[in-house]
Amino acid sequence: MSDIEIARKANKKPIQEIGEKLGIPTEALLPYGHDKAKIGQDFIASLKDRPNGKLILVTAINPTPAGEGKTTTTVGLGDGLNAIGKKAMICIREASLGPNFGMKGGAAGGGYAQVVPMEEMNLHFTGDFHAITSAHNLLSAMIDNHIYWGNECEIDIRRVAWRRVLDMNDRALRSIVCNLGGVANGFPRETGFDITVASEVMAILCLATDLKDLEKRLGDMIVAYRRDRTPVYARDIKADGAMTVLLKDAMQPNLVQTLENNPAFVHGGPFANIAHGCNTVIATTTALKLADYVVTEAGFGADLGAEKFFDIKCRKAGLKPDAVVLVATVRAMKMNGGVKKDDLGAENVEAVQKGCANLGRHIENLKKFGVPLVVGINHFVTDTDAEVQAIKDYCATMGVEAILNTHWANGGEGIKETAKKVVELCEAGTAQFAPLYEDDMSLFQKIETIAKGIYRADEVLADQKIRSQLKEWEDQGYGNLPVCMAKTQYSFTTDPNRRGAPTGHSLPVREVRLSAGAGFVVAICGEIMTMPGLPRKPSAEAIRLNAEGQIEGLF
Repeated sequence: MSDIEIARKANKKPIQEIGEKLGIPTEALLPYGHDKAKIGQDFIASLKDRPNGKLILVTAINPTPAGEGKTTTTVGLGDGLNAIGKKAMICIREASLGPNFGMKGGAAGGGYAQVVPMEEMNLHFTGDFHAITSAHNLLSAMIDNHIYWGNECEIDIRRVAWRRVLDMNDRALRSIVCNLGGVANGFPRETGFDITVASEVMAILCLATDLKDLEKRLGDMIVAYRRDRTPVYARDIKADGAMTVLLKDAMQPNLVQTLENNPAFVHGGPFANIAHGCNTVIATTTALKLADYVVTEAGFGADLGAEKFFDIKCRKAGLKPDAVVLVATVRAMKMNGGVKKDDLGAENVEAVQKGCANLGRHIENLKKFGVPLVVGINHFVTDTDAEVQAIKDYCATMGVEAILNTHWANGGEGIKETAKKVVELCEAGTAQFAPLYEDDMSLFQKIETIAKGIYRADEVLADQKIRSQLKEWEDQGYGNLPVCMAKTQYSFTTDPNRRGAPTGHSLPVREVRLSAGAGFVVAICGEIMTMPGLPRKPSAEAIRLNAEGQIEGLF
């Protein structure tokens, strides 16, 4: 059966029963239908003195067209922990409409390791992304309106830094000219659109601890500069209050369930290649108060998602992860070993061994953060015993255990061995988590530390304009912020076609952006887009309602 057929046959329980598993009273749930609900802020605040459970991160090798199954593993591991008698839940991100209708597809897991309701999660869900889009574009409208009505803040219209957003892949909107049509419509200027998941408002929602913190961070966002290069903040435009009102409900975590009726928070959704790629702090910290084990994921490969999870999310939220599961597949190892996608079905142990260099690089990198790890091999039916053993043997040489998981076909039962290993790692208490760099390092040094330590670049290429901009932000008091690297997810380099574990490359930094509200500096490396385009044959062409009124082609 396909993923969507499996999801349709799910024996879902009323969301109140799922809440009961976590000790959430019915009055603390704000239901959206029968199978999803938001958690009330007052209840979340009442949990603050409870001890935290154990935090497990699921990350992966660099993504390939062969598929890795990171979210599927995250969901499966949550079910597996419950299957061995642990009180566990998962925390994942919401899906963006852009990839759903583009190329990447949905984000609810797969096979018998899924979160449901799958269709709603991958479409409008509880409206969080619409709220973020509306809040972001309200600020955009208020900036142009401020300029139109006299420009009291003396904004230099050539230096408006705030763009508009849309939760869709639409390359035609990357660069636009607005305010055309004469005096009544304002002052013409260049601007553009980013995808909603790249919005600083999204990053702020995912890092804010409560509504008060949310409003402060929104007010701290830099939206433009004056002629003397001094910043204009969102609070100067008086937009922070209204934006917070629009985001009030979006700040509340969304509770849903897995196919095995275990609880899941699905909340927030920044991309990991252009933003920090983690679900919300409020969802993760709330889950840690409600469950003994919390399984969460970070987007794309460990070089992007895991690094940002550790260096941005954990640093900012004071989180201390207890274990890491690094997801790999035989198919992806073969692709990294030079096998074409059409030839992945044939056994090729030599290619697996060659491709393991990518896996090894991620293992080395993760060890730098002081958190114990296990490799989870996501099973595909074409995998042979010899190929699986090649990965296990390789991992053994690096002092890490690799375990074969069949959760796609068997749900929680198929990942029990990994669940037991994760519990063992957590209970051993050997985690000595530390971020990769210290707060007081210079911004350029932080970029260099990630480039050399994680990507294995020989040098960072940045012209004097970029270096001067970083120094200027340091002088303004932003030097202690972490950096968020915007880079292709397909390679350790900025060339998406360089698979494996390349060395002897440079990291070109094309642009830097200050996200003062979110609390990080974005370094845009190589040709990375903050507004993706649709592929030649977008998924949207195959999405439709069938004769029974069910959605086809979404997943």
